[in-house]
Amino acid sequence: MLGRLALVPDLSGALYLPDERTLVVADLHLEKGSAYAARGVLLPPYDSAATLALLGAAIARYQPARVIALGDSFHDRGAEARIDDSCLASLRALQAGRDWLWISGNHDPQISAAMGGAVLDELELSGVALRHEPSHTTATPEIAGHLHPAAKVRMRGRALRRRCFALSAARCVMPAMGAYAGGLNVRDAAFRPLFGVGLSAHILGDGRLFRIDQRLLLPD
Repeated sequence: MLGRLALVPDLSGALYLPDERTLVVADLHLEKGSAYAARGVLLPPYDSAATLALLGAAIARYQPARVIALGDSFHDRGAEARIDDSCLASLRALQAGRDWLWISGNHDPQISAAMGGAVLDELELSGVALRHEPSHTTATPEIAGHLHPAAKVRMRGRALRRRCFALSAARCVMPAMGAYAGGLNVRDAAFRPLFGVGLSAHILGDGRLFRIDQRLLLPD
């Protein structure tokens, strides 16, 4: 629970809110591959298709009435012009028959009507704020993205580093869903003012989520 909201973290990196019939995702970073290619860094140009397929599978599992994307859904201001027709068709199919809300992020402060859905700076559900960047000052429980949390742990004698949900009684920082999005270790200083000693990591493992207490998390 977060405030009055029940949370169901999903292995895809999505978060389902059953009482609201809402699926929340963060940091899709669509068209990051093409942005890098434009600067001469050649990555396989399949990240948008892979990310939308992962999102589509989560939508198929939960059949939400609403999807909320918590910012940095598009990697930069030119992503809308670069996204190919097949990915755009996939996005429109995912939007069909449900409400779709884009929260603006630092990479995508403006999202055009051509991408479908509505655009907000943030919103509140059942007393919980949903926004892109976590707030250091809010007294309201929140769900945010932006920091791309990842956790490093030792299992069966070897260290593993995976994306994770960073959770406390008052805050959830979601993992990035984007195929090419990186991860910031939850032991990094950026997380300290947000969680103090109340952090647990729900790690995206092979076939299941692992809840790991803060004291077992390793620095990079």
